[in-house]
Amino acid sequence: MEVILKYFADFSPAQLHQFQQLEELYKTWNDQINVISRKDIDSLYERHVLHSLAIAVLGNFSDGAEIIDIGTGGGFPGIPLAIFFPEVQFLLADSIGKKIKVVNEVAAAIGLKNVTTFHGRVEEIKGRSFDFAVSRAVAPLGDLWRWINPAIRRGQKSEELPNGLICLKGGDLGKEITASGLRKVVQSWTVNSIFPEPAFDEKFVVYVPKV
Repeated sequence: MEVILKYFADFSPAQLHQFQQLEELYKTWNDQINVISRKDIDSLYERHVLHSLAIAVLGNFSDGAEIIDIGTGGGFPGIPLAIFFPEVQFLLADSIGKKIKVVNEVAAAIGLKNVTTFHGRVEEIKGRSFDFAVSRAVAPLGDLWRWINPAIRRGQKSEELPNGLICLKGGDLGKEITASGLRKVVQSWTVNSIFPEPAFDEKFVVYVPKV
C-alpha cells in the first residue's frame, strides 16, 4: 500500500479503506481461483494496482463517464480505477466465468457501487455504448480496437483526452502499433514516466482516440 501513497495523497477515507482491503481479498481468492501470477501476488499494489492507476493519471475521467474494461481478468485495471473514480461507471467484462466471480466478490466486499460485470466476449455486448475502453495485456492493439471501436461514442469525458481506448501494454510496442494499422492516431507513454519504478521497465500506456 505504501507504493500507492507514494504517488497519491488525496484519497478519501473510504477510498483508502477500499484500497487497503484488496491485498487480503486477492490473496484469499487467489488461493481458490488463480487470477494473479503466484510470483506477483506479494507485489499486488505495485504490479497490479499502481500499474492500473497509470490509466487514471492520463485519462482523468469525468464524473458520469461510462468505461468498459475489456478482458478484466481478476479486475485489473477496472477495480483500482473504480475506486479512484467513484462517480464513474465501470463495466468489467471477461469471457472466463471464474474470473468474473472473483471480480464480483471483491467489488461486493469493498462496497464498490459503480461496478457491474459481463461474462462473455466484449463483441457480444449489444445495445451499449461507452466513453472509454480500458484494457491490460489482453490482445493485440488492432484486435482490441476492432472489437470495441463500434461501441465507443464520440465526445470527451476526460479532462485531457477525447473518448477512445486506453490500454496497458508491454513488449515490442512499435511492432504492435505498426501491425494494428493505427500508427497515425496512436499516442503512447512509458509507465516509468508516470511512476518511476523498476517494475515498469518496458511497460506502456497506449491511447487510441475515437475519430
